Amino acid sequence: MNTDSKPAFSRRRFVASAGLVAGTMITRPLFGADAPSNKLNILLIGVWGRGLAHYDALSEENVVALCDVNEKRFPDALKRFPNATTYVDWRKALDHKGLDAVVICTTDHTHAFIASWALSRNLHVYCEKPLAITVNEARAVRAKWEEKKGKLATQVGMQRHAQANFRRVRELIHDGVIGDLQAAYAWGNRQIRRSGYLPAEGTPPEGFNYDLWLGPAPYRPYNPGYFKGGAGANCLEWNMFWDFGAGQIGDMGSHTMDIVWNVVDAKLPTSVSAKGEAFNSDVTPVECESHFEHPANDWRGPITVSWYQGGVMPRAPKPMIDLTKIGHGAMFKGSKGFLISDFDTRMVLPFGDDADLTYYKPRTKETLIPPVGHFQKEWLAACREPSKKTSCDFGYSADMIEQMLLGLVAYRVGKKIQYDPKTGKSPDTPEADTFMGKQYRDGWTMDG
Repeated sequence: MNTDSKPAFSRRRFVASAGLVAGTMITRPLFGADAPSNKLNILLIGVWGRGLAHYDALSEENVVALCDVNEKRFPDALKRFPNATTYVDWRKALDHKGLDAVVICTTDHTHAFIASWALSRNLHVYCEKPLAITVNEARAVRAKWEEKKGKLATQVGMQRHAQANFRRVRELIHDGVIGDLQAAYAWGNRQIRRSGYLPAEGTPPEGFNYDLWLGPAPYRPYNPGYFKGGAGANCLEWNMFWDFGAGQIGDMGSHTMDIVWNVVDAKLPTSVSAKGEAFNSDVTPVECESHFEHPANDWRGPITVSWYQGGVMPRAPKPMIDLTKIGHGAMFKGSKGFLISDFDTRMVLPFGDDADLTYYKPRTKETLIPPVGHFQKEWLAACREPSKKTSCDFGYSADMIEQMLLGLVAYRVGKKIQYDPKTGKSPDTPEADTFMGKQYRDGWTMDG
């Protein structure tokens, strides 16, 4: 059944919704801190998979609407959020009256679309990574966010960013433990190989709206193989296909490059080069490396940022250091040594006769970068007070994923390209512009 028009009239829902206008928020409590009027009215799009990871944080708010292309997911979700109205089409769900915010836990190829529509409706947005799967999508979402900056809270689901190690790595590099920063590297070793799109097989089960799952992507026939993964891991069945994702760049690449991005204070690169396995028109590469040149800023000189995937690795600083033991990691090269990190730990390797560490002065406990705290709740707090900054807002995150996606553009072009961050085009390689975006199915637009 299609539940787009399911009524949800209850005393609690009426109180929570009365007097609200779509895209606005009431923050004055009527009967104490837990009064409905003091809670955010939230739409959760994608109630399974990554959506499950938000249940606890969102249970403290008013989840007034749920959306999922698989209607069989609703009964369990409604046990947690019994007063919510259900939808199968996110375009209709975003027009639910009285919304304050939306949490996006859908397929990667719909993220930029939903985020853009939500911002247009003045909704606070939490979007699971990646924020986009093409350069043009990332630029479109960032431009929309810049219009709303300071008024709407945004966050991309790179939740590992809240781990203390991210802050310790930043402090060490900025405080000069390896001297002047010269280069940064990130990598992921995941290898999921596919030869091409799956052939037509069977029909979608009852209650599964496959056409809505495809959304803006070109039509591909249904195959149950795209949906055989478990909660939180089913993306590994489809995100390597060009129509549905950006492969490892959009998956663990978003988490791992975040270690580097949190340190280097970069915007967009001025040139990009990449190489990898032979191009497959259906599937993103498993083995690939990308290199991005970034200009100097107020604390460091120009640097090269690199991404390696699928077993391709940067060169270790010393033979006794085996970087392949770190499945997803980062390395920083400085004038006086290296820092190697994964998500939880870091190692400093002084290098050279003058790398005696006398130049490095550790911070006192009082001057450490304060903890992020609960990653989702950081965003919820900013929804109530948008002047508060979130760790992975749509400015920070759009720049990072645009850089990464430019690596796929250079890979497809097959040569180093110059890049103009202002125009989003390559001044010396116009053929690269073809790969900055993609064609969408008729009826789907980012400007809804």
